[in-house]
Amino acid sequence: MVNGDQNRAGPKKKAARGRKKPAAAATGPVDMVQLLTPEGERVSHPEYDVDLSDQQYRDLYRDMVIVRRLDAEGTALQRQGQLGIWASLLGQEAAQIGSGRALAKQDMVFPTYREHGVLWTRDIDPIMPFGLFRGIDLGGWDSRKYRFQMYTIVIGAQSLHATGYAMGITKDGKVGGDDGEAVIAYFGDGASSQGDVNESFVWASVYNAPVVFFCQNNQYAISEPVIRQAKAPLYKRADGFGFPGVRVDGNDVLATLAVTTRAMDNARHGNGPTFIEAYTYRMGAHTTTDDPTRYRDSGEVEAWRAKDPVSRMRTFLERQSIADTDYFDGIDAEAQQHALDLRERVIALPDPEPGAIFDHVYSGGSPLVEREREEFQAYHASFEGSEH
Repeated sequence: MVNGDQNRAGPKKKAARGRKKPAAAATGPVDMVQLLTPEGERVSHPEYDVDLSDQQYRDLYRDMVIVRRLDAEGTALQRQGQLGIWASLLGQEAAQIGSGRALAKQDMVFPTYREHGVLWTRDIDPIMPFGLFRGIDLGGWDSRKYRFQMYTIVIGAQSLHATGYAMGITKDGKVGGDDGEAVIAYFGDGASSQGDVNESFVWASVYNAPVVFFCQNNQYAISEPVIRQAKAPLYKRADGFGFPGVRVDGNDVLATLAVTTRAMDNARHGNGPTFIEAYTYRMGAHTTTDDPTRYRDSGEVEAWRAKDPVSRMRTFLERQSIADTDYFDGIDAEAQQHALDLRERVIALPDPEPGAIFDHVYSGGSPLVEREREEFQAYHASFEGSEH
């Protein structure tokens, strides 16, 4: 399991009076960290915990509801021809919000193309990735300002980028204390079969790099179930590379927050990498070009729907009298307004000038690129006034 002080498992706040104490033990599999059951019951774990204020609990729920609504808008926009493609996070909100809220301001994130929830926690304008999926830019946010790298389309490549960055942090002497820096690399269960990911494990282990590998095991690498890729739980792979691995209930935002907080703190203090397997489920398609009904049955989807991360957190808030109907209605209305605003802004995004594709190929310019630009402009101009 992860090394480090157990008191660093999550943000510690004074509990409100009258809060029900957790049950003695978790109800999930013994090898999976869980603090909130699918029925919304607060349970305990011997190594991990969070103790948040009522407002912090409400904020986690708000994050998940808004991110889910924005994600649904992304799918709708693609179906209506406004985006070329969309990669949905439906079902993975707890894994992303819990891990994202565990990060310190100075930490660096290396995402895939699905981390819309983590992006939200870094205070990046949610419209930013829509330019990428609309095909008009390559992202758009300042990765140094937000400590959040560009979306990575090449499966697993970001794990090597993250490891190299983390090795650089060590070389710069930016680890070893509460103000140290750490890196988190996101990828899916499918990417765990890629050579890049396994090579990054080797480098991170040997150089004791301050990086957390966060695998969202949503059960499918596009159409291939994880059982066809690995006979053993993914988190156990860390043992072979010489660093800790832990499996967390990825539909439990509290457990994900606790586990990621501990792992990131461990990395910042110079104790090396951790592998986190967030055991979750992709409720929708891999992307909007995919048809999941061809490789999984409805019974499986319904079984996982009963473990829905948003409903689970809402039940917890209701049982603990932390939020009432007016609060939930207000959050739904806020999420709807965010989605409407996003829709209007996405549709209003201007198309780039065709020649702009040559603008940033080289920072100092290139004679070859300039000749190609001139040829393209001449070709493009030849169509002016044509009906075709």
